This record gives sequence, structure tokens and C-alpha cells, in this order.
Amino acid sequence: MVGFILHRAFWAIPTLIFVSLISFFIIQLPPGDYVTAYVAQLRNGGEYVTLAQEEALRQSMGLNDPIIVQYWRWISDIVCRGDFGQSLEWNAPVGTLIWDRLGLTLAISTLSMLFTWAIAIPVGVYSATRQYSVFDYLFTVFGFLGKGIPDFLLALVLMWIGFAYMQIDVGGLFSPEYQTAPWSFDKVINLLSHLWIPIVVLATGGAAGLIRVMRANMLDELGKPYVETAYAQGLSERQVVWNYPVRVALNPFISTVGWALPALFSGDVITAVVLNLPTTGPLLLKALQMQDMYLAGSFILILSVFTVIGTLVSDVLLAWSDPRIRYA
Repeated sequence: MVGFILHRAFWAIPTLIFVSLISFFIIQLPPGDYVTAYVAQLRNGGEYVTLAQEEALRQSMGLNDPIIVQYWRWISDIVCRGDFGQSLEWNAPVGTLIWDRLGLTLAISTLSMLFTWAIAIPVGVYSATRQYSVFDYLFTVFGFLGKGIPDFLLALVLMWIGFAYMQIDVGGLFSPEYQTAPWSFDKVINLLSHLWIPIVVLATGGAAGLIRVMRANMLDELGKPYVETAYAQGLSERQVVWNYPVRVALNPFISTVGWALPALFSGDVITAVVLNLPTTGPLLLKALQMQDMYLAGSFILILSVFTVIGTLVSDVLLAWSDPRIRYA
């Protein structure tokens, strides 16, 4: 088991180096750079910027340096000092911008993931053990609708329901009077009153897909000889189902840790924009639009780290739950 973990961890290091290098280059592939986008905004606002001023801005930000020099300056600061650089768009440290939004992002993503699993696992098990029942058909319809309805459309519908029929503030995570207020019990309650919409939106699509996966895996396992042997030994249905086939059918859930960790960090970008959530997703979108390479590159690097760690954790958990995987 230790050798399996070390082997996986060894390949994580070159993977992160390669991803950081490629992502930094890809961010700069579109024509122009941050100064090009910034000057275009100024000119659209009626301000006049000369070519000399534009070039001076580019020189002061180090954008005239070769890409490999810019990459080395950025990555060496991260590795040696933990400094992710200065955001060109926000004129603030990248680390500060990310960590300021990370808490709420993790809270929303974690709650939505737990809500997803709390729905998908028992519903998937029930649908498999009661195949072709009325509720199985209902859950199947829910699965198709959940996968077919875009998250942003569901968000808009729930916002309309909340505003029109429940008389609550929609959009954002706080009412206006609590936006800048210090944390208190009332502010937490206000947060919870806004939190249900993004959690339901984010959980619906994920739960719909995982229900189908859990149902299919359970149906595969329920027909195997070891299940019939367990019934023959006099065990109850609950003991047989939850102690044996469910454990094997949960492997896909364990494997989703690989993308669940980066999803916790980034959240759903489109849903966050529609709901005006102060999470990391809209910040990443803005950084990509403005070619803010240090902010966007840091985002992608952190997402890559979370992906590699999540994949390593899922590999270890799968190897622990199913020893056959260790030799695959």
C-alpha cells in the first residue's frame, strides 16, 4: 500500500510542473495582453490613451519580457516565498483576492456536495432494489430533468419563486444591510436564508447523474452469486444490501473525489455569476477575460493542485476499499 501511494505521489510533481507551464502559456495565447484589454476599456469610456502611454504601462508591468521569463518570475516567487504575485486588474495581491472569497466558496460547495450524496446514495439504492416500481420511474424522470435543465435556468426559476412567492431577497448571499456588517448570529441566519438556492441548484444536476450511476452499479451487483449466498445465510435485506453490494457500488462516488476537491475551490462559475455570489468562480472568469495572467494562472495552478491531491486521495481510498485496484 505504501509503495502504491509513493508511486502515485511521485508522478504528481512533474504533472503540476507541466500543468503550470502549459496553463501560463495558454492564458497568453489570445491576441494582446492585459494592457490591451485595459486600454480598450479606457477608450470605450471616452479616455484617450496614446501608444506611448500604452507601451509605458506594458513596460512597467513587465509584459514586454519573454513569456518564459514571466513564467519563471511567477513560479519562483510561488515556490520560494509563497507569493502568487500582484493582480494586474485589481492591483492587489493575488493571494488576498483568492483567500477573501475562498471561505464562502468552500461552504457552498461542501454543503452542495453533501446534499448531493445524501440524495443520490439512498435514492439510487432504493431504485435498484425496487426496480420498475412507481418511485423508480419517478426518480428516473427526476434524473433526466436534473441532467437536462441547465443550472443557470434552474437558478433563475428559483430566484423568481423566492422573490414572487416567498418575499425574500434573491441574488448574493446577504441582504444589503448585512453586506459589510461584522459577523453575528443575525448575519449567519441571513446567510442561511440565501444559501438554499445555490445549494439546490448545484446539487440537482449532480444528484440526478449520480442516482443513475448508483442504480446501474447496484443492479450489476445484486445479481451476483455472493448476494444470493448472503440471502441464503438468512441475512435480512437491509443487512445484505447495505453491507455488501452498496460498498462495491460506492466506488464511483469515491472516484469523484478527484474532481470534487477542485470543484470545492472553484464552484460553478455560471451559477455564481447568475446568482451574484461572492465566490471564486466570477473572479476567475474576470481574470480570464482581462488576461490577468498572474491571477488566472494562480487559479489554474491551485485547481491543478486540488485535482492532483483529489486524484491521489481517491486512488488511495479505492485501493483501500477494493484491493484489486492496487495491482491494476
